[in-house]
Amino acid sequence: MLSKVSRFTMTTLAAAIAGLGSIHAQAQTEGAKQLEEVLVTAQRRSESQQDVPVAVTAASREDMALAQVDSIGNIQAISPSIKFDVTNSAANSANIFIRGIGTVGNNRSFEGAVGVFIDGVYRTRAGQAMQNWLDMESLQVLRGPQGTLFGKNTSAGALLISSRAPSLDSAEGDIELTLGNYNKQLLRGAYNMPTGERSALRVAGLWAERDGFIENPNGGDYNESAPRALKAQWLFEPSEALSLRMIADWSESDTNCCYGQVDAVDGPLQGYIDNVLIPARGLKAPSSNFDDYEQVLSNDTQQSISDEGLQLIAELELANGAILKSTTAYRRWEIEQIGMDADFSGANVLTINESLETEVFSQEFTLSGDMDGFGPVKAADYVMGVYYADEDIFANNELLWGDQAQEFFDTVIGVPGAVDASEGLWAHHHMPAESQSYAAFMHWNLDFSEQWGAAIGLRYSKDEKQGAIERVFFTSTVNSAFRAQGVQPGPTYDQDYSDSALSGSLALQYHTSDAVMAYASYSRGYKAGGVNIDNTAAGGVGDNPAEASCASFGDCVPNDPRYDSEFIDGYELGLKAEYLDRRARSNIALFYNDMKDLQVALFSGTAFSVINASDAEVYGAEIENQFLLNDWLSMNVDVTWLAEARFGEDASLGILSDREFAQAPELAGNLSFTVDQEISNDLSFKGRVAAIYSGEQYTNASNNLERDAETELNLSAGIHSESKGWSVTLWVQNATDERYVTQHFNSPLQGTDANAYVSAPRTYGVSFRAAF
Repeated sequence: MLSKVSRFTMTTLAAAIAGLGSIHAQAQTEGAKQLEEVLVTAQRRSESQQDVPVAVTAASREDMALAQVDSIGNIQAISPSIKFDVTNSAANSANIFIRGIGTVGNNRSFEGAVGVFIDGVYRTRAGQAMQNWLDMESLQVLRGPQGTLFGKNTSAGALLISSRAPSLDSAEGDIELTLGNYNKQLLRGAYNMPTGERSALRVAGLWAERDGFIENPNGGDYNESAPRALKAQWLFEPSEALSLRMIADWSESDTNCCYGQVDAVDGPLQGYIDNVLIPARGLKAPSSNFDDYEQVLSNDTQQSISDEGLQLIAELELANGAILKSTTAYRRWEIEQIGMDADFSGANVLTINESLETEVFSQEFTLSGDMDGFGPVKAADYVMGVYYADEDIFANNELLWGDQAQEFFDTVIGVPGAVDASEGLWAHHHMPAESQSYAAFMHWNLDFSEQWGAAIGLRYSKDEKQGAIERVFFTSTVNSAFRAQGVQPGPTYDQDYSDSALSGSLALQYHTSDAVMAYASYSRGYKAGGVNIDNTAAGGVGDNPAEASCASFGDCVPNDPRYDSEFIDGYELGLKAEYLDRRARSNIALFYNDMKDLQVALFSGTAFSVINASDAEVYGAEIENQFLLNDWLSMNVDVTWLAEARFGEDASLGILSDREFAQAPELAGNLSFTVDQEISNDLSFKGRVAAIYSGEQYTNASNNLERDAETELNLSAGIHSESKGWSVTLWVQNATDERYVTQHFNSPLQGTDANAYVSAPRTYGVSFRAAF
């Protein structure tokens, strides 16, 4: 509860309010430039960011362009409270963290703790937000549990991304060309064309390429990027009361991604791999110097990702002024990785071919409007609605031994032929799954006076899921390597899971003036449980009664592959203030999150499992500051402090018991200076210097490895023509070339060895943008 964090008191907020109010009263800068109002839709209606009792950060398309944020990969440049991480697979390992809370571990069955909504449609996997954003208008980051308004599984927060809508006004377009090091090339553009008095068409496209950062000393590189995307939107307004908007989008990427990483902690087999197995293939081993970013893999993994969808948004204004809105969507996302080097080394030992396909149909109806006062309520507005989603998942997994696998096991075990690891396919699994989600919700904003207000929300959610493992093939060899070690084959299964929950929110807010608002809120977040779809989800050989040797490794009883729903109770005190005649803005949030049955995916090096941590807690503080230092220079200072982000004591968690979260630094912050200075009647100079700091942290839930605090410096400078609509910008990301681990992981089959995914090195380039 809040008593655990005595700093988080209303006394502190009251003192801050009084101080800021005094400063505001004293500030009288006649005719000076002021901060622009920021509009957000955190409560499903457009309103000022300063009036919403929710911790929210908003960025426009201009903000994102200036910070070089064109995908979720570097979203931390927008707010230090949010972070994105991905390792070898967008299907299994992509994860978004807000205030240190995210999905714990890698698993293909997990939906994100942070909900991702693009044009109001929920994306079931964080990996679906990885592609370069095309023709986007705005980004909003809602922090804390969102228990009422936004989709499903938003226990940690929500990411709202909106496309630039078609316009009936005029024909217009824009184009961008970017060139940079690592052979970066990006071309994207959009064109809007009215097709009559009541309709308009908007089309956009993107083509990009970039070489990988991980070098192969034998030639080439790993983890390149090559996205392509198209989007078409049609807006039709047959009357003043009815609006129809259809969006069709497609994106695709075919690359040699994403198994390029570097050796971080040498295990007992590193010398054998580097000095024997790699040279035996006629190859040079990678450098042992971490900063060289070198690796040698036995396979050149080919990854293909496609994402496509169609949605219809219809809005009807009723006679009483209320808005009835329908959002219908179909989405298909597919990722395939062929030739994955699953031993993560230049030794040709273990290969995986894997794919995941999801198809989702969703439908949401909402009714929103305003009401006259009643009783103590002077005015009110509301949103109520229903939501349905149906998702089908099909995953495929093939495991193959390479031509050095037998030699590897003979050497490691010390007895030639003790286990069989003959080259070729030794296991093949199908993993189908499906889910249905139902929800009904309502949210009310109540104004009691010009100073006092409240926001109340309630949501009922029901989830039904099914998951199975179907064994297509497993080698019959009695002493096959994984069978002899008791790892595989595990039991097959076909399991169902269902759960329902009430979640909601309550916030009280008080305006001391037009410029200062304080709030206190409670929100309950819910993330549905499910069925772990993995070939070891029900255990190994010792849990498989179909295996003759099961009694040698266990009790011959399958484990339950299901995991429970998790819940987060979030408490927050906030202050939002503008002062110095609206030349300064500070938003402060003090938060406490109490988590129950937190879903945790663990990787042992050979098997994946999912358990529920009985309890965990996160509490801390955030502050976001904007200052207009003069009419051409502004400063932003944002800090997130996690005083605690820790699992409770739970023996089933192993090393995680009473340990801090991974990817949750105690301190993170952004400091930036932005210049916007006229240099002639038409031209202006725009520049930005930004430092992004992230403190020391654990890097993985499956080991206790850590990385040090790091600071990246980003720079941009350019010339902009207001009348002609063009700009040229030079930019540098990670200007000091900081090279560090983003995530350690246990190297399969190699004992205490650990490899690591790493930060992007220094990148630089030039961007030309034009509007016409």
